[in-house]
Amino acid sequence: MLRAWLCLPTAAAAMLPLLAAIEQPVKVEGGLVAGVAGQDKSILVFKGIPFAAPPVGDDRWREPQPVAAWTGVKRAEQFSASCAQTLFPGRAGIGPWTYEFLTHNEVSEDCLYLNVWTPAKSAHGKLPVFVYIYGGGFTSGSGAVPIYDGEGLARKGLVVVTFNYRVGVFGFLAHPELTKESPHHASGNYGLLDQIAALRWVHKNIAAFGGDPARVTIAGQSAGAISVHYLLASPLARGLYQRAIAQSGGSSVETGAGVPAIAPNNLTAAEADGVKFASQKGVSSLRELRAMTWQELLKPVPWGQPGVPRFSPIVDGYVAPLSPLDALLRGKLNDVTVLTGCTTSEIAYGLMGPGPRVSADIYQHQAARKYGAAADEFLKLYPAGSDDEANTSRTAASTDESLVGMYLWARKRDAAARTRTFIYLWDHPMPGSQAARWGAFHSSEIAYAMDTLYGSDRPFTDADRKIADMMSSYWTNFAASGDPNGKGLPRWLAVGEQREVMELGDHTGTVPLAGDAARIAFFERYLSHE
Repeated sequence: MLRAWLCLPTAAAAMLPLLAAIEQPVKVEGGLVAGVAGQDKSILVFKGIPFAAPPVGDDRWREPQPVAAWTGVKRAEQFSASCAQTLFPGRAGIGPWTYEFLTHNEVSEDCLYLNVWTPAKSAHGKLPVFVYIYGGGFTSGSGAVPIYDGEGLARKGLVVVTFNYRVGVFGFLAHPELTKESPHHASGNYGLLDQIAALRWVHKNIAAFGGDPARVTIAGQSAGAISVHYLLASPLARGLYQRAIAQSGGSSVETGAGVPAIAPNNLTAAEADGVKFASQKGVSSLRELRAMTWQELLKPVPWGQPGVPRFSPIVDGYVAPLSPLDALLRGKLNDVTVLTGCTTSEIAYGLMGPGPRVSADIYQHQAARKYGAAADEFLKLYPAGSDDEANTSRTAASTDESLVGMYLWARKRDAAARTRTFIYLWDHPMPGSQAARWGAFHSSEIAYAMDTLYGSDRPFTDADRKIADMMSSYWTNFAASGDPNGKGLPRWLAVGEQREVMELGDHTGTVPLAGDAARIAFFERYLSHE
């Protein structure tokens, strides 16, 4: 089993240098840990702290188990292995997602570790805590991804935590035998249970790092944002956090309305997928699945066979009694302040940028199929008198529908909550050789929000650094108080009656949800009756 620390005799603890103001070593569940100074020597960094037992052997596909106690001092100086997944080779990345967005270290099933960056002057600092949940489509990702580095926000006064959670088949396999052996009669959401276990660890231990367990913000992007929505809907996570940030992941009253989301399976359907997966692997029992190596479980199916089922969160009746959307519609979300938004390119074009052009005839046919009796009204608002006009209208309609859907999500949430919602639209292209093609692509805001431009070798300018300072200040203020506003920042209003969104990046300020009131009204009617 891989470990990211070395054990030292307890007597050696007194010899550890005081790398920052927190007194070393720090006592956590299981024993003592010692960190190292960050690039900024005022920041103390702890990497690879176990928050659960390794989910291996009979603990594969079980709720995370308690950490085993250790003796001596664990030196928390290196990231642990990332959870088992298929890595992208080399530095080129895929599409707009270059090296800094991807997982690069070793992978293993022994992966349930977390990382802490703290600027606290003492264990009594009571600083706000920012817990980041990575994206990756629930098939990849890691707390060690360069762009998620916690030092940027720690320099602004937050105690930052990243962690690993199981992905793919290891994190989200449901199976009738797993459901039967579970005391909760549920299976499939092990990755979400890892997230909840990490939050419980934060609740119990973060004060020792100068953090305030009563001021915890959960944040994530893409699959991390969808995870935030599941945590908002999960009774198991209630009380473990006070604010939530969901970047580009399902904040809409219409699943798939341009903001990436994954429609959940129910337990029965997910169990059937689990049986199908076992059959594809040539086995018929849970015992045989647990006997396989993780490499065998990740091996692609032979060419010509049906594809492996997609593994992601499900409505299991335990972690997720309801889907996030159903919880929203029934007023069952955990009542915490929320900040959420999307990027201009992802809602205009989808995750992979502008696709093939369409003809006016195809565009009109698509409109008739989607909007039915309302198609004529739609085509008056988004006309297609020529192929060029059709493509311009298609982009405008996708953008408007996504923003109106997000606004309606926020209004629906607010109707059953005492807390407020803040929504945004990110518009700044990340610089690089293909910036014009990708624009403000899915994930492009992360380095600015987390103030981690230093984790990328893109040709950033002073303008980028200014935007990053602004964006990360909004995120820091929100984590500290539940309000992103602060000195020197353009005013950001919480969602209300005004049909507006806060645009961030090249232009920062409120803008209408759509080009005119008639377009907003159309999508409000359409989405409200979906």
